Formats: sequence, C-alpha cells, structure tokens
Amino acid sequence: MAQTRRRRRKHRGTQGGSIDRRRRTSRPRSRQEARARAKQQIGHKRDLPPTWSSAMNRGLFGAGVFLLMLVLIFHQPVARSVPLAAFMLLIYIPLGHYIDRFMYNRRQAARRRERERRARGE
Repeated sequence: MAQTRRRRRKHRGTQGGSIDRRRRTSRPRSRQEARARAKQQIGHKRDLPPTWSSAMNRGLFGAGVFLLMLVLIFHQPVARSVPLAAFMLLIYIPLGHYIDRFMYNRRQAARRRERERRARGE
C-alpha cells in the first residue's frame, strides 16, 4: 500500500524562538461549548417570523412522504396517488404556515410578558 505524503505546514516560529499559533476561532473548543452554541442558534432560529418558503418546504416534504406511503405501503396506483398528494400539498402549505405563525406569536407574547414582569421588578 502506498504511503500518503504528509502535507507541509508553514513554520510559525519568530526570530526570537517563540512560536505563534493561530487558532481558528470559529470552531468550538469542547463538546460542551459546541452544544451551547447549537442551543443558542436554535433560540435565534425561533426568533425569526415564519416564512411561506419554510411552509412550502415542509409541505413538499409532507406531501412526498404521503405519496410514498400511498404507493409503497397502501399499494395505490401512482396515477391516483399523485393528484391526492398534490391536493394534500395545497392543504399542508397554508396549514403549516398558520400553525408556525400561531406558535411564533405565542412565543413573542410570552417573551413580552416576561420582559414586562422583569421591568416591574417581580
């Protein structure tokens, strides 16, 4: 088996003999820090208002799963399953958007109440 060549790296030493090591700051140092960063990003994602494009993606995924279930599990003909899946897509998109909007408004109201409670000093 051929031996792989090691990639050469630049020498980071200075004339005084000390070695400056530049580390990447974007990568978390530990697993715990990675989890904390991921948890923080989830919170930021929930702060964004729902979009029709996210509802469209979720609806497409749901309709695709519905189509696969009809064809593979329930053994329905494809010609009959595709229009039914398209109809479900038309229902899933607005339904998903309005559910997302309801949950977003609920989170925002809870956050507003918490802010008001802190402002009153409770």
